Amino acid sequence: MDRAQLADFLRTRREALQPEDVGLPRGQRRRTRGLRREEVATLSGMSTDYYSRLEQQRGPQPSEPMLAAIARGLHLSLEERDHLFRMAGHNTPGRAQRSDHVNPGIMRILDRLDDTPAQVITLLAETLVQTRLAVALVGNETDFTGLSRSLVYRWFTDPRARRIYPEADHPTHSRIFTSQLRATYSRQGADSRAGRIVDALLEQSEEFRQLWSAHEVGLERQGTKRIHHPDLGVLELHCQVLYDDDQAQALLVYTATPGTESHEKLQLLSVTGDRQPHV
Repeated sequence: MDRAQLADFLRTRREALQPEDVGLPRGQRRRTRGLRREEVATLSGMSTDYYSRLEQQRGPQPSEPMLAAIARGLHLSLEERDHLFRMAGHNTPGRAQRSDHVNPGIMRILDRLDDTPAQVITLLAETLVQTRLAVALVGNETDFTGLSRSLVYRWFTDPRARRIYPEADHPTHSRIFTSQLRATYSRQGADSRAGRIVDALLEQSEEFRQLWSAHEVGLERQGTKRIHHPDLGVLELHCQVLYDDDQAQALLVYTATPGTESHEKLQLLSVTGDRQPHV
């Protein structure tokens, strides 16, 4: 671990970012060049003290999850992320198609969607980051571990995962999830995370076994989704999808047609508070 170079790199990357680059207000009395340490800490999901000690060449060696969080918070490119890992004394993450590193361009867009439900997901429906209104709409989907990080896996193994959608829509979602998993499986192969999810679901879910045996491919996500919220009822929302450069991740943005009841309900999300997972 090269503490001096790590500290210098973090400082220069922080100073190179402007508040508007990450969706923060500039304010009238800002004198700091670039972002403040506490702002980077918040964007990275850690304490200001922890982040500050890294810039001051103090503290323990940061773990790989911490470094990944800092890379997202500072909007680092893949090359910059790898450099960060090396200076912290870790091997660089593999450049496999599955990656938890969010494209900086996608992050810049997400930072500007604070008043909109939006989230970044992988090909396996693993949620990497959400806006606050996405958490209010569907719950915090970033805290799951293991195979449960994938909504597809949870859909067939945890009944609580289905409560977000009206029951009448469940069969359609099951077919779409299975079709999308098959597409990812065909690209990544049996010896991959997609393969491990398929093996687990074939063992645990009769519904999945039947759908998998049907070999349906190419089923697209519905442009309009019905989402059941415990306080607001059912919302009919348009789901816009923006893929990153290598198509390994997607930004999902939920909107509603102005003037509709769902649009009015969407405006109330900011006052409902965070939706609890699986509620």
